[in-house]
Amino acid sequence: MTRLTPSTAYLNQLDAETARRMQTARTPESPFAGAPAALAAAVEARVDALAGDLNDVVHTLHKDPETAYEEHRSAAFLAGLLQRHGISAELGAHGLPTALRAEAGTGTGPVIAILSEYDALPEVGHACGHNVIAATGAGAFIALAKTLEENPDAFPGRVVFLGTPAEEGHSGKEVLARNGAFDGVDAAIMVHPYAMDLAEQVWLGRRLLTVTFSGMAAHASAQPFMGRNALDAASLAYTGVGLLRQQLPPSDRVHAIITEGGQRPSVIPETAVLKLYARSKYPETLKDLSGRLEDIAAGAALMTGTTVEISWDEHPPSLPVRTNPALTGRWVAAQQRRGRSPLPAGVVSETIAASTDFGNVSYRIPGIHPLIGIAPADVALHTRAFAEAAGSPAAEAGALDGAAGLALTALDYLCDPELRAAVAQEFTDAGGPVDVPAYFD
Repeated sequence: MTRLTPSTAYLNQLDAETARRMQTARTPESPFAGAPAALAAAVEARVDALAGDLNDVVHTLHKDPETAYEEHRSAAFLAGLLQRHGISAELGAHGLPTALRAEAGTGTGPVIAILSEYDALPEVGHACGHNVIAATGAGAFIALAKTLEENPDAFPGRVVFLGTPAEEGHSGKEVLARNGAFDGVDAAIMVHPYAMDLAEQVWLGRRLLTVTFSGMAAHASAQPFMGRNALDAASLAYTGVGLLRQQLPPSDRVHAIITEGGQRPSVIPETAVLKLYARSKYPETLKDLSGRLEDIAAGAALMTGTTVEISWDEHPPSLPVRTNPALTGRWVAAQQRRGRSPLPAGVVSETIAASTDFGNVSYRIPGIHPLIGIAPADVALHTRAFAEAAGSPAAEAGALDGAAGLALTALDYLCDPELRAAVAQEFTDAGGPVDVPAYFD
C-alpha cells in the first residue's frame, strides 16, 4: 500500500524531547545593569503607546504580501508611519528601491541598528511572519527616536533603522552590506516570529548552485552512439548528491531539482540544468560541502563525456547566524519584563533549522536574531497555518512584545559601557569580522 501521508512519528519524538528539555531549561541571567530603570520604563511605555500603529503594520502588510524586491507598498507604508511620527526616512536606501533607512541621535558614540523585514513568500504570503518583523523594528525605533526628540541627552549614541528587503531566497541584507548599510554600525538586532519564544536557535548558512551540463544531440533511436547525454550527467549528479548524504554531518542539508533535461524523448538531450541549495551549520563546513558538490558535478560530466559549467550564488550566499551571548542576555531580560520566557539554545532540536541573510550581518558586527512565539507549537514556518497565525491576535502581541524587546536591548547597549565591552569581546573571541564577499572565493 502506498503511504501518501508522511508519518509524524519523528516529529512526535522531537516534540516530546523538547517538552522534556523545557522542564529544566534555564536561560542564564544577564550580569549587566543595562539602562537606568526609569529610562527603560519610559521607553517601554512609548512602545506600548504604539500598539495601534503596530497592529496596522501587522494587518496592512499581511493583507497585501509582496515578494522579494517587490515590496514597494510595504516599504512606503513603513516610511509613511515614520513620517507621521515626525521621523525622516530614506526610501530606496543603499541602492535598493525597497530599502529604508532612518536615524536618531547625534554624536560619535555607539551605534546600533534595528532591522525590519517585510517581504513575503509566493503563494502563501506572510508564512514567515515578516509583517510582524516589520512592526517590531519600526516600533522599537520610533519609541527610541521619540525619546530622543523629547530629551536629546536621554541616552548616548545613535540608533539606525534599516528596512531590509528580499530575505526570502535573495540575501537582501548582504546586498545592503556591500553597499555600505552597516558601515560605522557597532551592533545589529532583530527578532523573527516563530511557534515559541527562543533566545537562540540554529540558522544554517546557505549557498545556491546551478550546474549546467552540455553534451551533443543525436537521434535517440537511429544514432544514439553519436550523442553525449546531458540528462544522464544531471541524473548521475542528482544520484551522487543522494549518496553523499550518508557522509554529511547531521546539520548539513542539500536539496536539488533538475530544471532542464531535454525537449523530446527521441533526441539525446544536449543540455541539462541542476539547481541545488547547500546548507550547513558553520561557514567552514559550508565551504567544505561546496567543494564536494563541485566534485560530484565534475565526476558526472567525466562519466558521460559532457562538459559542465558550475555557477555559485545567483544571489549572495548566507552565512550561519553567529549569536552574541551578551546581547542575547539583555533580550531575555527585556522579554521577561513582558511576561515571556525565551528558551536557551539546545531546547529545540537543531534539525529544525532554516537560513537567513542576517547571518551575513552577524559575521560583520555583533548581532542577535531571537525568535518570538506567535503560533501554536506544532505550526511550522512557510506553511499556510503560519501565514494565518501572522495575522492573528497572537501576532499583534508578538509585534508589541518584540518591539519592546528590541527597544530595551538597544537602550541597554547604548547606556551600558560594560555591556558594550562584553559584546565586542565576545565577537572578537568568536573570530571577529569575516570578509563575507570573499569567503567562498
